[in-house]
Amino acid sequence: MLEIDCRGLKCPEPVIRTKKALEEIDEGVVVSIVDNITAKENVSRLASNLNLSYDIEEKEGCFYISINKFKEDRQKCDFASNDDIVIMITNDKLGTGNDELGKVLMKSYLYALTEVSPKPKVMMFLNGGVKLTTEGSEVLENLNKLADAGVEIISCGTCLDFYGLKESLKVGIVGNMYSIVEKMHAAAKVINIG
Repeated sequence: MLEIDCRGLKCPEPVIRTKKALEEIDEGVVVSIVDNITAKENVSRLASNLNLSYDIEEKEGCFYISINKFKEDRQKCDFASNDDIVIMITNDKLGTGNDELGKVLMKSYLYALTEVSPKPKVMMFLNGGVKLTTEGSEVLENLNKLADAGVEIISCGTCLDFYGLKESLKVGIVGNMYSIVEKMHAAAKVINIG
């Protein structure tokens, strides 16, 4: 049995730590301890999505989520199969509404992306998304981690020119619309974030 103490951790850290613990063991039980309902639901959803059985026990204001991973679950539980995923990011914020919240969400999304498998094959940054790949971006550390993990990072050259940022590119390469279209057409899955 492997116990993971996720009390006090912000989203998505409890899910990431629980998933890593499950990846570390061939067989057995991972107990994830969380201290809020959102984390309880997210970790439970992880187990469900991996087709693993789980039990939840509440004690002293915390939730103890016991996730069972046994030999018969191995065929059902797939952690890493790269399907040539391409992610297209078209804004420096995630979602609409409050810009500050959008920046926090984008930072959290890119951090979570460094922690999951499979990694995308390519990440393309268009329009306001190119601001994330240039000098002064708060997410350069995570983008560099993704690049170091083999993710191809492409920023639209026209977009960089439009914002006057071509000389400020700090991660990845400058691409053009033709290469961007080629990557999208060759992908098994394209995810648009913006």
